[in-house]
Amino acid sequence: MSTDQTGTTHVYTVADMSCDHCKRAIEDRVGDVSGVELVRVDLDAKTVSVSGGEPSAIEQAITEAGYTPT
Repeated sequence: MSTDQTGTTHVYTVADMSCDHCKRAIEDRVGDVSGVELVRVDLDAKTVSVSGGEPSAIEQAITEAGYTPT
């Protein structure tokens, strides 16, 4: 995970996502996390960028969706 200079955008590598179903599952789960304003999934880069929210809650949501954030 990396954080931008404002401390509000978290970027996770999620190597085990590969399709639109993966994208929707992560967007839905992470989008429900308190404080999350925006979720962007880039399947080609295998990244999930999240604006807002607490990192531990975001990581838990990705895990609960069935994926492994790093």
